[in-house]
Amino acid sequence: MLYQPINNQIEQLPVDSISEERKAILQPLIDYIQMKTTENKVVNLNFICTHNSRRSHLSQVWAQTLALYFNIKNVFCYSGGTEATALFPVVAKTLENTGFQIETLSNGSNPVYSIKYSKNAHPIIGFSKTFDDEFNPTSEFAAIMTCSSADQGCPFIGGSDKRIPITYDDPKAFDNTPLQLEKYNERSLQIATELKYVFSNIVN
Repeated sequence: MLYQPINNQIEQLPVDSISEERKAILQPLIDYIQMKTTENKVVNLNFICTHNSRRSHLSQVWAQTLALYFNIKNVFCYSGGTEATALFPVVAKTLENTGFQIETLSNGSNPVYSIKYSKNAHPIIGFSKTFDDEFNPTSEFAAIMTCSSADQGCPFIGGSDKRIPITYDDPKAFDNTPLQLEKYNERSLQIATELKYVFSNIVN
């Protein structure tokens, strides 16, 4: 069971606001998850962005959360970058404001976070890493490209079953501005809404 504030937020996400154009972009991810679910196989999703600091983490966290919300079994979500930097602190703050329980496991230049969305589910371990880091799967996964620069700059993702570009505008554009928290929350909820649409279309 999800934490109640997260559950409440998911219920309010307006999937009917998603354009037909975006639905077409999301369809390959729906098809991939459905194929693996129908075959009773593990669903490994690796969300990839250039720095693994913002959009890829938001996507990983929301995908794992929504899999539980819709009771889609054997879904394991990961994230990575074409280079490793650090999970941007405002991302952690944005998730915390939505109801996720976040604990800093280690500090330093690349902090490690425990991100809990349910009392009984294993927490997501959030830190910046490359997409081919040992923490991530090496085969039988979908590579979901969450930023256009990673999609263009990384033409080959070794071991992936399928490569699916689902790109988002970078909230980094609003860093150090009065709109920062608002825009990070806006991007987080856009990602959550689209992934709600994805998982709502999966038939167990």
